[in-house]
Amino acid sequence: MKNVFPFLLLLFVALISACSAPEKSFENGIWRGMMVTDSAVNIPFNFEVYDSAGTKQVAFINGKERLNINQVITSGDSVIIRTPMYETEIKAVLTEEGMRGEWVRVLPEREQRMPFTASPNTSWRFAASAGQPIASVEGRWSVVFRKGGSVDSTLAIGEFRQAGAQVSGTFLTNFGDYRFLSGEMDGNAFSMSSYAGASPILFEGTLQGETIRGRMYSGPANQSTWEAHKDDNAALEDAYQISRLKPGAKLAFEFVDTEGNKVSLADERFQNKVVVIQFLGSWCPNCMDETAFLSPFYKKYRGKGLEIIGLAYERYAEPEKAKKAVKNLMDRFDVTYPVLLTGYSNRPGQVLESLPALESFSAFPTTIILNKQGEVYSIHSGFDGPATGDAYDRYIASFEATINALISQ
Repeated sequence: MKNVFPFLLLLFVALISACSAPEKSFENGIWRGMMVTDSAVNIPFNFEVYDSAGTKQVAFINGKERLNINQVITSGDSVIIRTPMYETEIKAVLTEEGMRGEWVRVLPEREQRMPFTASPNTSWRFAASAGQPIASVEGRWSVVFRKGGSVDSTLAIGEFRQAGAQVSGTFLTNFGDYRFLSGEMDGNAFSMSSYAGASPILFEGTLQGETIRGRMYSGPANQSTWEAHKDDNAALEDAYQISRLKPGAKLAFEFVDTEGNKVSLADERFQNKVVVIQFLGSWCPNCMDETAFLSPFYKKYRGKGLEIIGLAYERYAEPEKAKKAVKNLMDRFDVTYPVLLTGYSNRPGQVLESLPALESFSAFPTTIILNKQGEVYSIHSGFDGPATGDAYDRYIASFEATINALISQ
């Protein structure tokens, strides 16, 4: 019989080496993520992995914005990054190159999925080395979006900033904004993208003279074309004239909060107070921006004669699912004013059915301000979030001045 000792020794060494091989690590630092649409378009974004209180956390990075995520689960070579407020998650395995997996978004009747990869120690977004811009998109632009081959269009304003090859900014619409976008310019072509837990989004454009033509990609399958013209005076419809109360009508409602308690606008706590009514949904990114502003604002003004009521229109008809989504939002932003379970956003006309005093309603979020007599002082559609810069500052200043004036009356 041949001596099997050398073979057994080699096998033993191989097993020891395999057992002692270092595990792949979810490294701290800046990563470059990539999601792929159904039409094979790559949407890049960046995120940071870091330790906090002995656990892994992730921050999605878009320009000046950092969205911190603390629901990060690691087990062996598996990583799950959950964003509960949008009911999305990244499910991946660690590889020699970084990570590979998929992005999943849970909707009431289906799931959306996109392939996902990521590379560690990679802070660039579109190109490893800076491009060579031959033009600038800095400034204000009048924009028209068209979906597919449709003649239907949406008006918007592009507000872009450029420093060398780096481009940032957002698009403002009558219903809100596209939040923080970050990207680069090479020659006369530029790209900007964003991922902050909801759907990944990518804008591509080519500048010729004072006209930009491009495409937008959002989520797995949404696509639009867009065209922009330089216009320092570009303006949208007056946000205070889009949604209206019926002539002579008085706003009234009663819905339950997340604890099952009935809350009515006629309750004693709202009498002789200035009341802000926030129409929102936990699925709505602009509603997140408004909630991030209103939550500390309420703490500042509650003792001065202000009350806020949130009216949540969720995607789920099942009360428990809707309640869970609203609680996630309230926990995220430390909301201490009541948020009521009001309706379901996927039912046409739900807002008008639930509040018959309204003649029209067009956007989430929408904000109604009542004076101390319970009369509607103003109705504002949409919300210009922090990404809009000056527009955000102007709205916040105007909002606070209005509240102060009404409280003092």
